[in-house]
Amino acid sequence: MVFLLVFGRDGVWTAWMALLVFFLVLALGFSFLCSILEASLLSMPPSFVKTEEAKGTKSGKRLAGLKKNIDRPLSAILSLNTIAHTVGAAGVGAQAAAVFGEGYFGLISAVLTLLILFVSEIIPKTLGAIYWRQLAGFTAISCKAIIVGLLPLVWISEKLTVLVQPKGKRDELVSRDELVALAQLGLSEGVIAESESKIIRNLIRFRKICIEDIMTPRIVVGKLSENLTCGAAIKEMPTELFSRIPVFADDPEHISGYVLKQQILEEVALDRHSCSLADIKRPIRMVSENDSLSDLFRDLFYHKEQIALVVDEYGGMSGVVTNEDLIETLLGLEIVDESDQEEDMRELARRRWKERAKKMGIKLTDPSAE
Repeated sequence: MVFLLVFGRDGVWTAWMALLVFFLVLALGFSFLCSILEASLLSMPPSFVKTEEAKGTKSGKRLAGLKKNIDRPLSAILSLNTIAHTVGAAGVGAQAAAVFGEGYFGLISAVLTLLILFVSEIIPKTLGAIYWRQLAGFTAISCKAIIVGLLPLVWISEKLTVLVQPKGKRDELVSRDELVALAQLGLSEGVIAESESKIIRNLIRFRKICIEDIMTPRIVVGKLSENLTCGAAIKEMPTELFSRIPVFADDPEHISGYVLKQQILEEVALDRHSCSLADIKRPIRMVSENDSLSDLFRDLFYHKEQIALVVDEYGGMSGVVTNEDLIETLLGLEIVDESDQEEDMRELARRRWKERAKKMGIKLTDPSAE
């Protein structure tokens, strides 16, 4: 103001300059505030808002309310921004014409346009998008204040928005594919380890993957006749590395239950060699090969079982699946889905089982010969 007084020829000219500065500050200042609030609010991910809300902070609760009905703060911000632009630009134009004359109106308009573009749009929105985390508390308080101050305009805006808004359910805030992408992004940013990223991606895909994709196929399932005695079973056991072995009555394709390797060894250790496997067998749960891994996980853990018989749509045996397969898929191996190059999921399961069997020293017959 001192600068203006020095160059002012009279009080009227000084007053006009003061009004010019006032309208310029009004246009740029409020627009700067609105732009930084808008960018900050829209840049906040739902996960951050949920985290802040869970902490029980006041700003977290305010942000949750704002994000829940994002139209209210946006309507308030845009209303204030429009008022500031309109009143400020009109005032600057009128006062500039009075101070400098009509001949400078075009030049003043061009300068004002550039100032609004950079000072009240590009710079504040860039700051809001970068420093949204630091501005979270300020954004919550400011948006609440603007909503209260412009409540009539916000109310009218909400009513008009309802008329053009499509009816029905709103779009999801986050999709499963986006969660998978976030896990990959967290890995690339160094926030989480590769194993953690893999677990998250596999877990999200659990309900889309069928049991047949991870089961041990029928043709490589080791099994014993339930008519065998424990003494004979020791000699014919497919592999002593398995803790649970399926058993059948007459037809190897019709599994009647399973036995624990440990229990067979205990019977032999107690000199009960003649005890048949039928006497110590346990019932085996049956699951459909088309069930998801989520269904299998709930079923096995609810019934406290470690193994299940996988059947096809006709009730025939397709293979067996264990908790080990579930955990291995979740923790150790990448799930293959429809977007991957591996097309034959059964072949993948066979190959994976062969690799595991080879590590354990199990000799397998050639499945192609069967």
